[in-house]
Amino acid sequence: MTRFAELAGAVLGREMELHRSYAVEWGISTAELEAERPTATTRGYTDFLLRVAALGDYGELVGALLPCTWGYHELAVDLVERGLPGNELYARWIDEYANPEFGELTAWCRALTDAAAESGDHRRMTDAFLTSSRYELAFWDASWREEPPLHEPAAPLPGA
Repeated sequence: MTRFAELAGAVLGREMELHRSYAVEWGISTAELEAERPTATTRGYTDFLLRVAALGDYGELVGALLPCTWGYHELAVDLVERGLPGNELYARWIDEYANPEFGELTAWCRALTDAAAESGDHRRMTDAFLTSSRYELAFWDASWREEPPLHEPAAPLPGA
């Protein structure tokens, strides 16, 4: 539980601060940032992760979460090996995800997934991992294509 708390802290603290700092540098206010609507791809990915967290088993959950850390770390390490770009914002992103602390977190997530696979349902874990990996790719592609945010508000819950 302590490690999961550390993972949540890393995402909600350090990682989100990196992204908030970009918004400030691009002149986006906190109010604007918090009012921004997700894209369809982002909504689909987060809905998938929430569904797995709520309805899946433990192995399926760690399988779904692994691409979130592993992919970023592998990509950043590869980019460091090629040489940091001159753009300070890109270089800062690469440094954040290539750093040894994030690498240790990634290794822990991989070990957790491997341990869960010893007794877990391999098909469900693999499906969750591949679906999450596809969403990661779609997330990057949506950014590249400048996918517009969803404009319609979420449907109200029945009885609300």
